Parts: sequence; C-alpha cells; structure tokens
Amino acid sequence: MNEFITHFMEQYGYAGIFLIIALENIFPPIPSEVILPFGGFMTTNSNLSLIGVIIASTAGSIAGAVILYWIGRVLSVERLEKIVDKYGHILRIKKKDIHRADKWFDKYGPWTVLFCRMIPLVRSLISIPAGMSGMNLKVFLLFSTIGTLIWNTLLISLGAALGDSWSTIVNAIGVYSKVVYVILAFILVAVFIWYTKRKKSH
Repeated sequence: MNEFITHFMEQYGYAGIFLIIALENIFPPIPSEVILPFGGFMTTNSNLSLIGVIIASTAGSIAGAVILYWIGRVLSVERLEKIVDKYGHILRIKKKDIHRADKWFDKYGPWTVLFCRMIPLVRSLISIPAGMSGMNLKVFLLFSTIGTLIWNTLLISLGAALGDSWSTIVNAIGVYSKVVYVILAFILVAVFIWYTKRKKSH
C-alpha cells in the first residue's frame, strides 16, 4: 500500500497528492501519516514546492470531507429516528438520545470539527455527524479547513525538514494515534457507564 501511494504521488505530482488525500478522507485506512511527510520530502528532490503540496493536500482533504458531509446530510436525524423506531429496543437508544446528541453537536460542532481534523481516523469520520446535524456548510468548511491546514502543514513541513529520513515520522504518528485511540476508548467507556447509570436512576 505505502509503495503504491508514494509511487503514485511521484508520478502525478500535485494531482496525485490531491487524489490520494481525497481518498484518504473517504477511506481512512489509507494513511495520511505516510502521504503528507512523503509529500514534504518530494519538495526536496523534485520541482514541487512546499506551498503547492500544502495547497494540493488541503484541497484534496476538504474535497473528501465534503463528500462525507453530504453522506451525513443524506442520513439525517430524521432517518436515524426511523432506524430507532425499528431497532431502538435492540440498540437501547431512544429518539430523545438522538435529539440530545444533535443539540450538543449544534452547540459544539464547529470546534469539534476543528480539533478532530487533527486526530487520525476520527479526522475523516467527523464529517458525517457534521452533515447529519445539519451544520452550516460554510461553517463546516471554515473549521474543517483550519484544522486540516494545521495538520497538513505540520506533517508536510516535517517531511521536508527530515528529507531522506521522512519515514521516521510514520512511527511517531503511529504512537500518537495509539495514545489518541486509548483516550477515546476511555471516553467512550466513561460515557457508556454514565449513560447506563443515568438510565437505571430513572
């Protein structure tokens, strides 16, 4: 996978970076921690510029995010309600739970999008609840672009600075990803315990 990605980027330059990053947002298993540092490294031994790679990767990332955003809009809260009507007794979810989550995202959604765009795996998937909540597209694009620009600029710049040693970033990001996943797992468990206790108290 990694060899194919790097070869594709070498062959197609900015267009290749745009396309691979767009796909990375739609299919999270494609690793941005490989794409972006290698894109930075390419600026040291090709005619690609640092600014050009940052723009191409950010444009690709936003393109992929918008696709997932519209998938979320198609799902919508109303469609979720129909699913809950049918399977809520199995999932132990009620309509009010959906509305509560929707209100929370309406209140904190933009900042959630901003920070999640800098977290591996979650950075792609966060676009779906943004669309489902009906977040204003302009607001989504603004906060998504800011978060994406920070993430892309950091990894691309590191790749350019390390040169031939760009691949060392992959290991560092791997550690960062594992730490984030553990934290998210703890948060999910805590929320589940809180939710279960709350239901029992009622």
